Parts: sequence; C-alpha cells; structure tokens
Amino acid sequence: MMKSLVPWWTKIALKTVWSRLPLQYSFWRKVGLFKHGLMENPTYVSNVFARHWDRVAFPSKESGCIAMELGCGDSLASCQIAAAHHVSKYYLVDAGQYASMDIDLYKSVAKKLRFKGDAIPEMDDCGSVQEMLQLMNAEYLTGGLRSLQSIKSKSVDFVWSQAVLEHVRRAEFPETMRELRRILRDDGVMSHRVDLRDHLSAALNNLRFPAWVWESPFMANSGFYTNRIQYGEMVECMRSAGFDVQVLNLERWNTLPTPRHRMAREFRSVPDDDLLVSGFDVVLRPI
Repeated sequence: MMKSLVPWWTKIALKTVWSRLPLQYSFWRKVGLFKHGLMENPTYVSNVFARHWDRVAFPSKESGCIAMELGCGDSLASCQIAAAHHVSKYYLVDAGQYASMDIDLYKSVAKKLRFKGDAIPEMDDCGSVQEMLQLMNAEYLTGGLRSLQSIKSKSVDFVWSQAVLEHVRRAEFPETMRELRRILRDDGVMSHRVDLRDHLSAALNNLRFPAWVWESPFMANSGFYTNRIQYGEMVECMRSAGFDVQVLNLERWNTLPTPRHRMAREFRSVPDDDLLVSGFDVVLRPI
C-alpha cells in the first residue's frame, strides 16, 4: 500500500540514490526494492509458464524440445517446471546474475509443485543450485545479448518471457530480436508478455524524459529502466527481424494516463493508437 502512495518522481530519486550504494543485489531483493518479478512464488511460476506453454503448438513440444526463458529475474524455478513438461534442454538467459542461489528455496518450490501434481524431479541429493541445474539439464546465462550470441543457430524450439522485452536496452532491441530469430528453429515459436506501462506508477511517466537523459547509463542503471519502444514500433521491429506476429490480449487505457504536453518532445507526436496500448501478449513464428 505504501509503495502505491509514493509519487513516481520520488521513486526515481530514491532508486537512483539506492542503486549507487555499495550493496549486493541480493540485499535489495531481500528488502523488496529492486525485485525482478515474482518467480520465487511456486504458484505464480507454474501459472505463468503454463500460460505461455499452453498457447502455442510446435512439432517437438511433446518429444523433448529445447526451450528458453528470456529474463528469468530473481528465480530459476522455471527450469523445474520445464523439466516437468519433458523439456530436454533449458536455457535461462538474463542481463545479470539476479536469481537466488539458495538451494533450499528451490527444494521448497519443488516440494510445493509436486504437492500440486507437477512431476518435478526429486532434488534431495542436490547440494547446490549448480547441481539442480545439471539435474534439470539447464544453463543459467547472465550476459544478456552476449549470451544469446553464444547459443547455436536454429537450436531452440520454444522461447518465452514475462514482462521482459520492455527492459531490453533500446539500442540492443533490434539485435536481440535478430538473435532470437537466429537461434529459433524454423518450426519453433516464441510467446511474450509485454508491459508498456512505466515501472514507476503504471502510467507513462517514463516518457517525460528526453532520450539523452533516459538512455544515459546513469538513468538506465538505476533500477527503473524501460526502453519506451511503443507498440507499433515494437511490432514492426519483430517483423523486421523475420517473425510472423500474432498479437493477443491487447490492453488499452481509455485515456492517456500521463498528459501528452508533459511528455518529451519526441513522444508528443506519437499517435494515440500507440500511446494508449498499456500491454499485450504476442506469439512470434519465423517467416
């Protein structure tokens, strides 16, 4: 409740200061200030994986496919769910090492998921997260775009992400889409959830800043960065990378949540049809 009462400009000021303190990300995650998603919650991770998995079909889905989560955030638990779906190889790719390395956390997650009926491999003999990853035949790669570039061409069947694409640095977004197309098999598929709201107050306050401010390392490394690529531009970038784009669940505001005259000049001429889109789901298949 308190977080929702803090003005967006105060959040920027506080996070900008806090992100410069000499403390590990694990500390900020523990106190909830720079938490990357909800993937430590067993019910959430199970439901969100199922949402992406169930909406797509591809030839190797039931016969041991190779899959990837882009932007796993604070948890590696999706590799446990993937193993229960008979995924033969699983990549977890992120821009940094944000995930918890507490093996007891993942043993607890496995226990709760098995209680729900998921066929999670037994983890009693796992003494570390690395041993868990080996058991699930999973790799945790934390180099962002560089990690994608290290994966063999046309080797992945299924890629998914949950509110991640909007965080890819704007300058790297086209190349990220091209790399995803490169590693995806010709009969593979991707499913993504994109959140176009600012990650400050669920509005468009991130559009108030000119690019030279917002894209500066100082701002981009302060824990609230989104690339501000609007709906139409993002869809066009996906098409240009070689994907057929199927948009699902397009969500819109009724009116602009942030006044147009308060936006930076570069966004004032963006059509309402783009600015009013607050989020969407998209399925991408190679052309």
